[in-house]
Amino acid sequence: MRQSTGRRLRTALVESDGTPQSQSERESYERMYSDDLTKYDAAEHNLYFGRLDLDDGETRRIGRIGILDDDEQDTTLLLDWRAPLARPFYLATPAAPDSVALRRHVRTRNRRVVAVNDERLDSGDLDATSRGDVVNEAALIGALNAARTGEMTDIVETIQREQDIIIRSSHRGVTVVQGGPGTGKTAVALHRAAYLLYTHREILGRSGVLIIGPNDDFLRYIGQVLPSLGETGVLLSTVGDLYPGVSADRPDDRHAAGVKGDLAMVEVLRTAVREAQILPTEPVTVRFDGYPLVIDRALVKRARGRARSSRRPHNQARPIFLRSALDALAEQHATRIGSSTIDGSQLMSAGDVADIRDEMEQDPTILRALARFWPQLTPDGLLREVLSDPDRIRVATPGWGADERDALWRDPRAGTGFTVGDVPLLDELAEIIGFDAGDDEREQQAQWRRQLTEAQDALDILTGSAPQDLEDELDPEILMAYDLIDAEQLASRQTRRQTLTTAERAHADRTWAFGHVIVDEAQEISAMGWRMIMRRIPNRWMTIIGDTAQTGDPAGTSDWGSVLEPYVAARWRQHDLTVNYRTPAEIMTVAAGVLAAIDPTRTPPTSIRRAGVAPTVLRVSSDGIIDAAITADIAGHDADAAGVSAIIAPDAIVDEIAAAAGADVRVLAVTACKGLEFDRTVVVEPAAIIAQSPRGLNDLYVALTRATQRLTLIHAADLPDCLTLD
Repeated sequence: MRQSTGRRLRTALVESDGTPQSQSERESYERMYSDDLTKYDAAEHNLYFGRLDLDDGETRRIGRIGILDDDEQDTTLLLDWRAPLARPFYLATPAAPDSVALRRHVRTRNRRVVAVNDERLDSGDLDATSRGDVVNEAALIGALNAARTGEMTDIVETIQREQDIIIRSSHRGVTVVQGGPGTGKTAVALHRAAYLLYTHREILGRSGVLIIGPNDDFLRYIGQVLPSLGETGVLLSTVGDLYPGVSADRPDDRHAAGVKGDLAMVEVLRTAVREAQILPTEPVTVRFDGYPLVIDRALVKRARGRARSSRRPHNQARPIFLRSALDALAEQHATRIGSSTIDGSQLMSAGDVADIRDEMEQDPTILRALARFWPQLTPDGLLREVLSDPDRIRVATPGWGADERDALWRDPRAGTGFTVGDVPLLDELAEIIGFDAGDDEREQQAQWRRQLTEAQDALDILTGSAPQDLEDELDPEILMAYDLIDAEQLASRQTRRQTLTTAERAHADRTWAFGHVIVDEAQEISAMGWRMIMRRIPNRWMTIIGDTAQTGDPAGTSDWGSVLEPYVAARWRQHDLTVNYRTPAEIMTVAAGVLAAIDPTRTPPTSIRRAGVAPTVLRVSSDGIIDAAITADIAGHDADAAGVSAIIAPDAIVDEIAAAAGADVRVLAVTACKGLEFDRTVVVEPAAIIAQSPRGLNDLYVALTRATQRLTLIHAADLPDCLTLD
């Protein structure tokens, strides 16, 4: 059998004799096969994980990506897990075997087989291999009990029935995946992304898939899942990184986050833009062709009215303002220099006045004077100016209270960076202000000129480094670089080599329309954040992942309908995940009382396993709580050296614990541990976690449900009554 595709592609890339033709061929192979190589390199450590033996004797081998044997008339060596023929691997049970006689699950580690589990589905024994809707139970439990590594792993080997239905859903509207802690919501979302890219490769390959997560730690945590499934072209981002040129990783305080996330900010920003369209308090005199011209309130007001009546964004309406103002100034100038004779006949035609206006359009003094009243705006510049000026905040927020206005204000001495809550405001301002398409074209032209200059400089260096008596010392048949290529060709080649991927181009373009968007921890997205996200997905084909019982952000949601119906009406479907794969029953029992306090109608997800270790509760003095938390974390390491752990603490003491613990100990606030999981967690002062936020119960629920094995509670104040403890 011929060599593997991955080896074949790699050989094509590395074999080169150094000639220009060989180098050109190598570059062509790189462009054609780099994506394929990346997929194989990411997934080859354990491509093959399962086998189906059917009643009719057919055998199907299942893997992370598909492989064909070209020498054997495209025989399938490995069936991609997303292919329809692979689906019985996830759905077949003894009660509904779907023609499957045997299912084999192969577990590997570093290309070494560590376990093989066979399930016979034709035995008629419904309890022998499956419990309820749990498929591949032995493999599933083995994966759940394995120690965490700090990175999320794919679940392609253990996808369950309720998860598979969501992953392969054909719904082209909004799919909401609601599920409690540990139900595999994130894993389902990532595998759905891989499935959609496999099924709709042509469409999504051009438009791209965007996955939005709550923070950078979360994105790093999930970052290897899609590459392990052979997909590398997906853009992962937080809300704070969605606006090009801005990377906001600093959160607002809870009160400011709530204020900035409210839809009332739309009118605040519109008002701020309108307030930038000012009228002169007194006439302004400029000179043109030696004559004075007066820019007064009436002239500017009339021009402003025409620009506003166009209903175009501010910057796009600016030419209308300038044209109207210049028309008035041209008429004023024509009148001043004598528009009629003594007998009343006209000296200047309409064409003459138009010529005057055209000359004024080139006069920098006049343009600067008019620009004061309708300036060219940028979202970042305007937002900084407004939020750092209490007077401008007051004007933009009529009817607001002092607390809300204070929440918006930012000390200008604090620096020029933006917070996560500012980013949707920047995006909204970009819509209100508009952008001059000519700016993009001019920037591209400027970039080309820079590349051309750099290329010419490089050739000049080569020319200057040649011996002055080159014609005498070297064979005239020898060609130098500057004989074969000019600056324009060199710059063009450099531009081609810098071709961006779909994800990279999408990240740099605020107006990019993605083919599919996945939002994880979506309950935390504010109303302003949703406006920003919806602009990036005009077809509204989305997968939304969350749990409204875990909403901690004051601007977050507790109801999916209120979020989605303004954008998609009834074109959304909700799927509920009910099985808790992560949190053992002992820990979920403690958290169940908190969930009941949040919403008595909610049923906690059913834990599929027990850890065999009851949660530990330690009461200490208030002075000793930091040392106790660190000691508990160390003790957890000593008891179980494998895996990862974290201390989850109230906002007020996170930094103090982190400083005392050192760099080797992970200490997190609740907002930073969203979507993450650890083998062991130490939750510090539950009562303080509740007290620090209007949604403190939700925060505590999140903190309690991060552990897969051990939970320790450290407290000085009385424990909340909602905790269910033996």
